[in-house]
Amino acid sequence: MTSHATRGQGTRRARGGHDGRRPSPSPGTDRVPGWDGGFNAGLRTVVNASTRTGGTLRFARTDDLDSLDPGDTYYAYVWNLLRLVGRTLLTYQPLPGRAGQQLVPDLATSLGAAGDGGRTWTYRLRRGVTFEDGTPVTAHHVKYAIQRSSFAPERLSGGPTYFRRYLDGPDAIRTPDAHTLVFHLREPFAMFDYLVTLPGTAPVPPEHDTGGGAATGPPATGPYRVHRYRRGERLELARNPRWRPVTDPLRRQLADRVVVDLGVDGHTVDERLLAGEVDVDLAGVGVQPATLARILAEPALRARADNPLIGFTWMYGINARVPPFQDIHCRRAVQHATDKAGMQAAYGGPAAGDIATTILPPTIDGYRPFDRYPCGPDGRGDAEAARAELAAAGMPEGFRTRIAAREDRLKEFAAAHALRASLATVGIQAEVLGFRSGDYFDRYAGVPAYLHANGIGIVMFGWGADFPDGFGFLDQIVNGRAVKPAGNHNFAEVDLPEVNALLDLGARTAGPARRAGIWGEIDRLVMEDASICPYLYAKSLLYRGPRATNVYVSGAYGMYDYVSLGVAEVQPGT
Repeated sequence: MTSHATRGQGTRRARGGHDGRRPSPSPGTDRVPGWDGGFNAGLRTVVNASTRTGGTLRFARTDDLDSLDPGDTYYAYVWNLLRLVGRTLLTYQPLPGRAGQQLVPDLATSLGAAGDGGRTWTYRLRRGVTFEDGTPVTAHHVKYAIQRSSFAPERLSGGPTYFRRYLDGPDAIRTPDAHTLVFHLREPFAMFDYLVTLPGTAPVPPEHDTGGGAATGPPATGPYRVHRYRRGERLELARNPRWRPVTDPLRRQLADRVVVDLGVDGHTVDERLLAGEVDVDLAGVGVQPATLARILAEPALRARADNPLIGFTWMYGINARVPPFQDIHCRRAVQHATDKAGMQAAYGGPAAGDIATTILPPTIDGYRPFDRYPCGPDGRGDAEAARAELAAAGMPEGFRTRIAAREDRLKEFAAAHALRASLATVGIQAEVLGFRSGDYFDRYAGVPAYLHANGIGIVMFGWGADFPDGFGFLDQIVNGRAVKPAGNHNFAEVDLPEVNALLDLGARTAGPARRAGIWGEIDRLVMEDASICPYLYAKSLLYRGPRATNVYVSGAYGMYDYVSLGVAEVQPGT
């Protein structure tokens, strides 16, 4: 999912677990007495554990949401946020660390029952779950939700495409009764349980289907409902009066309201966080570089920060359908010329991530360390190798191209300019085009025709797995059959028959260890093709606002877990 994942947002793994009690300091944690928890405490434990109710939980975000419709979003932070509003068949355990990657029943009563060699999957729904208006949730509502998000791309184009590919048509979901769903697949898919955690499985009553876009989404089944949404300005969630913890033991309804201020400058978001005016930065990708340096330098601020390796890779796609990148030597020239150290500095240095040489990050099963395009011990690139590739392409003087980046993502935009500068040293003249992240995928970078028409050969993005498996990381960004006319995430339009075949093989392979070898081979093949350039295994410096309670880094989302948060107006011990 894009940094988002995210989506969109994906698997972003931390270590450790939680036993339900307020934890003691862990080894390696800088413990500060009182309410702060200590540096990196949120990676292992629940910080500021509290059952206090009331107050307003406050988020801020640099741009708008891509969509509030669970069937039309691919940002990771939106997937995380929408768990407050909608429930899916399965979800992830609300715990820190690797325990937070464990699948648990949500609307369903158990994990899926596989049949016919993995071609059918059956789920039964909990009784007593209702929408915010009191209407009981049925299997038909879940079926409709999946059909609308998977088989109506002209209406909803922003979400994943897994169901469209694996379900045996729009009528492949049977509902033998109001509480049972049976999915019929074209072919076995060993990871189907992961698919039913996706937000597009949140139930939708057909009569309340507003069709995505600027709509406020379907009626709530989670602890909060959408109270008001002013696009680009503010989102307000209020308590859902029909939500009952007896039917939902995973979520909490602590705060009275949840407010998200949208379109706030990144530096201003940081200032408001440090001033205690915002509890959490909604995007979940960390503070700006200058703020990062300040937090790490000041013990009182550092005690409220977490620095996870989030299972996310910052990278860019090189589109072979945009001249001159149909020539592999031009793509390889860009790879060799890339100043990854300069791009790392744009994010804030080593605390923002480790220099990447593979698409899969080290936290994903299937990761194999290798470096197809060595950039030297200083990470500044190999100009000589780049010039040799340009000569092989018949363009020794270089060429011109364009780079798409999100200008409100200040670190990404700065990294794009660092890339531009490094390419210029070998004669590649690249113009950086800035776009807003709210419509980056639906109107610009995720629209292949727009890239082709405007000569945009390089697309900046970040990616985390849609679910904790190499398939969930790779499929949407390297599968040639996943390319969409809008809301596309295969930005390089990778379409390698061997890669497509390996994805199919991995999808029907039951053993995680056997699948891992397949994902590693796909990584190697795409890097050989020079279609994607990874430059940073992302780490984020997350800051816990002083009022925030029940704060921990989700093992599934790599950011704070929004379903558990509350607020305390007065900090204990102060």
